[in-house]
Amino acid sequence: MSAIIQVYNLSKSYVITHEGKESYTALRDVMARKAKKIFSFPKLLRPGPTVEKEVFWALKDINFEIEKGDRVGIIGRNGAGKSTLLKILSRITEPTTGQIKIKGRVASLLEVGTGFHPELTGRENIFLNGAILGMSRAEIKKKFDAIVDFAEVEKFLDTPVKRYSSGMYVRLAFAVAAHLEPEILVVDEVLAVGDAQFQKKCLGKMEDVSTNEGRTVIFVSHQMDAIEKLTNHTIMMKSGKLSMFGDTLDVVSAYLRDDSAHEEISQHQSREGNGKVRITKVSVISNGTKVSMLKQGQSFTVEIEFISITNEPFDLSFVLENHKEQALFCTQLSDNAKVISINGNGNLKLVFDIPFIRKGDYRYSMAVFKPDQTEFFDILTHFPLFSIDGTEPGNYFPHNNRWGDFYFNVSWL
Repeated sequence: MSAIIQVYNLSKSYVITHEGKESYTALRDVMARKAKKIFSFPKLLRPGPTVEKEVFWALKDINFEIEKGDRVGIIGRNGAGKSTLLKILSRITEPTTGQIKIKGRVASLLEVGTGFHPELTGRENIFLNGAILGMSRAEIKKKFDAIVDFAEVEKFLDTPVKRYSSGMYVRLAFAVAAHLEPEILVVDEVLAVGDAQFQKKCLGKMEDVSTNEGRTVIFVSHQMDAIEKLTNHTIMMKSGKLSMFGDTLDVVSAYLRDDSAHEEISQHQSREGNGKVRITKVSVISNGTKVSMLKQGQSFTVEIEFISITNEPFDLSFVLENHKEQALFCTQLSDNAKVISINGNGNLKLVFDIPFIRKGDYRYSMAVFKPDQTEFFDILTHFPLFSIDGTEPGNYFPHNNRWGDFYFNVSWL
């Protein structure tokens, strides 16, 4: 099978300008500066702030090939270069160096607003996008009803899309991209804007156009479950470089096991809570060593570090999840009739002694709150915690054909 996308030594750089910081911080200082500008000599007669330029490589020496009909996922931390790579593949951005060869039309859905004219109606934008892809009006008409039915926006077809909600916008944009017969469909994390039912519908459509119609799909997502369901091969990006490209299950497993892929809690921007208590670090310890990989039957301790700026007592809940972000187990301090009241730094230890956990990757969610749950101090969701390795002799899930994530050694009486 011939490659439909070929990427050779691809790199993309940007020039970042850093201006020297000025000392004006108060309103009176800013006003004084403005007055000085009016009554002073031209800027040419006095030195201005220093300007430094830095070359930032968003992508560096990327090489890969994608076969026709392949479903390829792209994963990596924020800033790894995923979106830049998609923009180059979609011909939105030019590479700095290197070469890409693409056989066929590319339809892209990279962010809300891509490809639509806000002043045009939904109907007009469908025909506009089809024309951009090189389709005739007759070809677009054949697909028109299917697009509208899939997007579920029939009532708003003759409304300018600038008045659409973000969910309606994405539904129509995806329907257009998926139905207008591109050889290559490129979809970024934008699907996260839609509801869960529509996301499921989109994943099914992407699988259908690949499996039954032989088209190529490239899909970026932070949801490993969606990546595993849809794609058969995956690219892992790290700091602008291609870290791994291969079978999806192998790449996702490597990504979750890599400590550098575990987002630092301090950098987690979407956390909720009022901040009176903040989780600062979560570690898995076994046999006195910090680990990210455990063997089946191996006991471990989760160490939780936090900082508190209140004397109010608080409770803490801990949820263990599988890689699909499904809750498997939940415990909290008050289960042991215990709450904490500390102003300053503190730590907790949660000891696990479970005989067998199925091989795979596991996550955690955590919440810190007042004992009566009227106030939440901190909430963290779906963080990578550890992986279970079941490959060594003597460390195995006894009944591999059984359902569930845990094995308990029970007796039938």
